[in-house]
Amino acid sequence: MAKSTGEPREYGVPALEKALDILELLASRREGLTQNQIGAEVGRSASEIFRTLAVLEQRGYLNRERPSGLYFLSMRLFEIAHRHPPTRGLIAVATPVMRRLAEATRQSCNLGVFDLGRMIVIAEAESPAPFGFRVRVGGHFAMLGAASGRALLAFQDDATLAAWLPLSDAADMPTTERERWLARLPSIRARAFESTADGLHSGVTDLAFPVLSGETAVAALTIPYISTSYSELPIAQVAQLGQQAAAEIGAALAGRETD
Repeated sequence: MAKSTGEPREYGVPALEKALDILELLASRREGLTQNQIGAEVGRSASEIFRTLAVLEQRGYLNRERPSGLYFLSMRLFEIAHRHPPTRGLIAVATPVMRRLAEATRQSCNLGVFDLGRMIVIAEAESPAPFGFRVRVGGHFAMLGAASGRALLAFQDDATLAAWLPLSDAADMPTTERERWLARLPSIRARAFESTADGLHSGVTDLAFPVLSGETAVAALTIPYISTSYSELPIAQVAQLGQQAAAEIGAALAGRETD
């Protein structure tokens, strides 16, 4: 009888590995890919991945556009992630608070969490005003290069930052830009929120507030503030209400009430 060496054995599951390779590839692409393109990207022939693609499509993980034959990642994985109790609980707690915030400020708001180096929006509340700016649930955004990401990063310990930053947009930033944003984190922590002009949309100021569990941010509540004739409250008052809402969500997660 062979003796165990005590070292963990590695088991390969080729079919599973093919499926994961395909899902991870399509998750990183905005545009769809054909069967041949997917095979080339994952280092397999089109015939090798044919059955895997068919099963993933049948199970609802992929959508195939006809007649182009382009494959896209569906929202199936996103839906599964939201069945996970911590995420579901966060959304359940935050949603009514966010709706009240949107009503009070006449501005939309959204809630984001860390997702493999990016921020992903898991909940949003639309502005009741005739004109507003909204961010769709499921949208991904930068970490260090976006207000919501910096609000989250500013309230992490050194070990978490060391683990997260190499996975994020920070890894590809020029050194001067990366250092400029990193130097901003202590002031965000001191002020307890981030406020910067939106880098993609003119006229929008992103106000981002950490949702805290103890001293650690578990999510970021963001208000993309638009200053127009429909803006009934000044930005300073909206920022105050945003801070209160983020504190209320954090308190509810901890099972206590705010003052």
